[in-house]
Amino acid sequence: MVDIVDTNKKALDFDNQIAAQDDTFPMLSVLAADGAIVDETAVKRAELDDDDLINIMKRMLLSRQLDIRSTKLAKQGRFGFFAPTAGQEASQMASSYAFNDDDWLMPGYRDIPQIIVKGWPIWKAILWSRGHVLGNVFTTADDKPVNSWMPQIIIGAQYVEAAGIALGLKKRQKDAVVYAYTGDGGTSQGDFYEGINFAGAYQANAVFFVQNNGYAISTPRRLQTAAKHLAAKGWAAGIPSLVVDGNDPIAMYLAAKEARTWATSGKGPVLIEAITDRLEPHSTAGDDPLRYRTQDDIDAWWQKEPLIRMRKYITTKGIWDQEKEDTYIAEVNTLIDEQIKIADNVPKQKISDFVKNTLEVPSYAMSEQIKRFESEGK
Repeated sequence: MVDIVDTNKKALDFDNQIAAQDDTFPMLSVLAADGAIVDETAVKRAELDDDDLINIMKRMLLSRQLDIRSTKLAKQGRFGFFAPTAGQEASQMASSYAFNDDDWLMPGYRDIPQIIVKGWPIWKAILWSRGHVLGNVFTTADDKPVNSWMPQIIIGAQYVEAAGIALGLKKRQKDAVVYAYTGDGGTSQGDFYEGINFAGAYQANAVFFVQNNGYAISTPRRLQTAAKHLAAKGWAAGIPSLVVDGNDPIAMYLAAKEARTWATSGKGPVLIEAITDRLEPHSTAGDDPLRYRTQDDIDAWWQKEPLIRMRKYITTKGIWDQEKEDTYIAEVNTLIDEQIKIADNVPKQKISDFVKNTLEVPSYAMSEQIKRFESEGK
């Protein structure tokens, strides 16, 4: 028989409840910072062959080069808004490798690389950053649809959108999921909880990622919430949640793969918190990270970034070397050069274009404005 006195003591032991949260979410880790495997069983469970490992490495290198080149373009005034991604290659590119073309991506503004590997041309990503209407056309180079929504500027809004599409996939009995990304700051938004709560209540086909990169612009994660783990917020919505080493590509892929299997089986969504770090400014719009963190902290995280450990691992396996990496980086930069030229040659939007694109059916006043601006060549 349960001792009611003991039960009541536990129920009122608030200190124990706080302490217990530290042990509730052990971190999933497979590949150590030095490139060594720490769990062979997990590696087998991931079922990644040599080609898969190389593909994941190439995805991460693509993301890093996009980061480098986009930052340079932004400084030259040739790019629009850009949110750097260095340090988050595993949480973004390794995790997205677990999904396919039928799955729907709901990205935030830092998740451009995941859309590109779904087939979205880089030149459209450049136009999106510049505010050009063609940057919101999600098709491949040969006009096939890309299952992605536009990167959300409204923090956390993609979680609500993901919940709706995920329910649609479930009702249509599709073997597909929605996967959505936000940062640690996104978990402080109402849309975040509304999205996971709705998806959980209807057991919708969704996988939610929280890229805990340490800072919501300049606000450190420790000041955003008293929760020991952001994954605990998933439990509040009644969905399975886990914490993953966000700089470990194999762990990120494994978590995403298992979560997708769970969601497509009709059991509902999963929340994955990836512990990583934003190694560069929040955006190129004037943010200076040294105003709210130290250079020593940044340097320490650079030593743990995902490209280093993945490079060591696959080099030790004998399937990668510096020559292969240099060759691939050169290919990527050639591609980016070509894509920049395409973006630069797209006709600039006129004032009349902006008015035309405001509403599907322009009002009378707008129609008059369109005629006037067009007559003026604007």
